[in-house]
Amino acid sequence: MRGKLISFEGCEGAGKTTKLRMLKEYLEEKGIPYLYTREPGGNPVSENIRAVILSPENAAMTPECEALLYAAARVQLLHDVIEPALAAGKLVVCDRYVDSSLAYQGEARGLGQDFVRKINSYAFENYLPDCTVFLDIPPERAFDRKHGADKNDRMEREGLAFHNKVYAGYLKIAGQEPKRFVRVDASGTKQETFEKVLSLLQSRGIL
Repeated sequence: MRGKLISFEGCEGAGKTTKLRMLKEYLEEKGIPYLYTREPGGNPVSENIRAVILSPENAAMTPECEALLYAAARVQLLHDVIEPALAAGKLVVCDRYVDSSLAYQGEARGLGQDFVRKINSYAFENYLPDCTVFLDIPPERAFDRKHGADKNDRMEREGLAFHNKVYAGYLKIAGQEPKRFVRVDASGTKQETFEKVLSLLQSRGIL
């Protein structure tokens, strides 16, 4: 039986790292075969691309270049990591995926969803997630919770106005694809939010 693909999305500081750690602990405890990966990255080639994308030294990078680099890293990840795991029947848990490109480059960078979908057609047509969990918390509250932006991360340094556009982009996607892309209120405690995530995945038959 082919495995399932779930992705986690959220603005910077939404708590993805913590919830994903809790999910991995749950899956290991239950003996559920899974593979965890992240975007951009997850394999040597994509990790090298990640370093280029996020480096503060590349502040002059154009939105188009940025979007294409994300798409390139994604195709390599699908080939090297995600497809083999799905073929082996594993649950694939991905920290960010195509919806990040729609929100960050399509909406916040102003490239438009059509452009992003076109350059990511391989992913959209062949590897759309079975469920995308959006940890819903506005950027200002998220940055307060993580005590500001990471100065070594080019994307986090973009400023609150940019990240508000990212957030609006995510809400737009939620309105477009409510069956796949599900908002989870992340304003509560870590445990409260994780229990909501767990309940969601169980109700969808993924866990």
